[in-house]
Amino acid sequence: MPVHIRRFVCYKMLMRKLDSAVGKIHQTDARSFMRELPDAAFDLIVCDGPYAVTAHEWDNVSDIQHFNLELLKSFSRLLKPGAALYLFGKPDCIDFIDYRPFLTLQSKIIWYQPSRLAQGRVSYTNNYDVICYFTKGKPKTFNLDSIRVPQLVELEHRLRCERVPSVRNGKFGKTAFHPDGKNPGDVWGDIKQLTYKSKELVSREMLNTIQKPEKLMERIIKAGSNQGGLVFDPFCGSGTVPVVCERLKRRFVACEINPDYRRLAEERMTQAARDAEPIESLFENSSVGGNGRRIPAQACLV
Repeated sequence: MPVHIRRFVCYKMLMRKLDSAVGKIHQTDARSFMRELPDAAFDLIVCDGPYAVTAHEWDNVSDIQHFNLELLKSFSRLLKPGAALYLFGKPDCIDFIDYRPFLTLQSKIIWYQPSRLAQGRVSYTNNYDVICYFTKGKPKTFNLDSIRVPQLVELEHRLRCERVPSVRNGKFGKTAFHPDGKNPGDVWGDIKQLTYKSKELVSREMLNTIQKPEKLMERIIKAGSNQGGLVFDPFCGSGTVPVVCERLKRRFVACEINPDYRRLAEERMTQAARDAEPIESLFENSSVGGNGRRIPAQACLV
């Protein structure tokens, strides 16, 4: 069989594997799983993997920088041209490595958390994580209007600034006050970390180590993908990315090697689907009461 035909057959097999993987959380090692996926498959990758700062088994990485570099190489192959990657980590997570041949670093977003309990005694406390925003070449999708945040200055003051000749005729002359808000910037202090009282918290074991707030993932997924787009989450954990993808009408592929975490994530997805069930479905198979009004099916079972 000619080489080009073998390549085509192999590609078709990989695409069928990808199609069968969509919408599922796969209990497997993400790095092995990625080798079996086709090139240029994803519109967005959200990677909240090891930080190499805790004693957890899943966080036992001796060299987090080179661990992340290997991930970046794999992600570069899997991303479509112009697609985005958001990589979570500590401030040094991509220090001293050359990622430039693979992806373009657009921003290092600071997720600011001043309420952390740990307090340094001989140095300054780390009050933030970084979210490294990469793209494969020039960004193709950045839905700013979907993630705008409230303006922090009064409208009258902003308009006065815009009327200053040096501003109006300068580099930022086309920048105008937007009624729906502003770009959230690269310091995100408006989304707080979860607490023991957070309703969305799946398990206390996951607090501040695994589970991220849905609002945080929602901002990333809204910004970096469109409805119907395909999102990859290689370290699924508690299932936040799949849950948000379902809500925002994005398709997803996710991996989680820990069977207990995968079970919790799937249970969470099932519950989220129930919570999102439209009210009209409550009246399917309903009965009619003596007053002529329809009684929800669930009420009929009581």
